[in-house]
Amino acid sequence: MTRVSVIGCGNMGGALIRGLRSVDGYHVTAIDLDPAALVAVESFAEETTDDASAAREADIVVIAVKPSIVESVLADLDLRADQTLVTFAAGVSRGFVAARTDASVVRVMPNLAAETGNMAAAVTEEGLTDEVRDLLGAVGEYAEVDESLMDIATAVNGSGPAFAFYLIDAMKTAGIDGGLEPEQAERLAAQTFKGAAETVLRDDRTVDELIDAVCSPKGTTIEGMKALRESDADDGVVEAVVAAERRSRELAEAFTDE
Repeated sequence: MTRVSVIGCGNMGGALIRGLRSVDGYHVTAIDLDPAALVAVESFAEETTDDASAAREADIVVIAVKPSIVESVLADLDLRADQTLVTFAAGVSRGFVAARTDASVVRVMPNLAAETGNMAAAVTEEGLTDEVRDLLGAVGEYAEVDESLMDIATAVNGSGPAFAFYLIDAMKTAGIDGGLEPEQAERLAAQTFKGAAETVLRDDRTVDELIDAVCSPKGTTIEGMKALRESDADDGVVEAVVAAERRSRELAEAFTDE
């Protein structure tokens, strides 16, 4: 049984706690100063508390708080060298955290799909252990990257769900405009994105090859793809990712290694 303490039970911390509930082998303690946050996750965690010292009992301690309060949280922790500290805070370097704890530190950029076991996460190669790999694999997929790539990873998988939600909503709107009921359009659009993503992950063909497989000559899909390729859709998505990466770099300026 791996003991995990999650400090910060808001959106991301709460998603991890809920995701771990559906797999075996984890004893989760939820830690937060906000009583409402603890109430929201109490049915998914074995223990809830507002006392950060509870993290001393964990094998893995996850910090899932806003970057601006990471330093104050670390000041309240007294972790051992045989513990692993996983930080989810965007823009906060591994070195910044490692300088403030005796624990081994791993930096991760997760996303909210941890709640359903479909998380995409980027994790720094430095400090990574099999125990952390198992934790991330329990709630989704992950890629091991050099820390220099964490800003672009933050933009792709950390911010990416919002971009995907935006595109799903655009397809939903088109369905409604064509006569579908809102619930029908949302279900079809969302499931289509889910199925397409799963196909990309499991199929050996490239994305371009998969597009060709769906596009029958003179069929409906090829007409739609023609419209997409003649639009600025690609540029818009790239601009969104670049803007998110730029913001991640800006946040990182306040958390240089010491």
